[in-house]
Amino acid sequence: MGDFAFGKDQRLLTAQDYQRVFDQVDAKGSHKHLLLLARRNNLDSHRLGLVIAKKHVRLAVNRNRIKRLLREFFRHQAPTEPCLDIIVLARPGMDRLQQQELTDIVRQQWQKLTHKLCA
Repeated sequence: MGDFAFGKDQRLLTAQDYQRVFDQVDAKGSHKHLLLLARRNNLDSHRLGLVIAKKHVRLAVNRNRIKRLLREFFRHQAPTEPCLDIIVLARPGMDRLQQQELTDIVRQQWQKLTHKLCA
């Protein structure tokens, strides 16, 4: 079985990492419950950053559930060319989504991003 850990090499860790993506977005995936921002990187894997604000998702248990589901989705994405730095921003109402709904929305937006960047 493969290693499905979500290590530090797969995360955006510093404010500079986040700022690079915010400043130089290569593609966006937008939905009424979330926003994905992507920027190409020169690494061997995708990196994920999460911005799940208390303003949009009130309860910590819901914020943690959303983060866990998003990490799980990206953990299973095979590194493709180009590798990306991705930031997921929560929007109001995201906490009311069921697990399958959230996964479907993220999958749809992920496909949009990769299609835009590979075209």
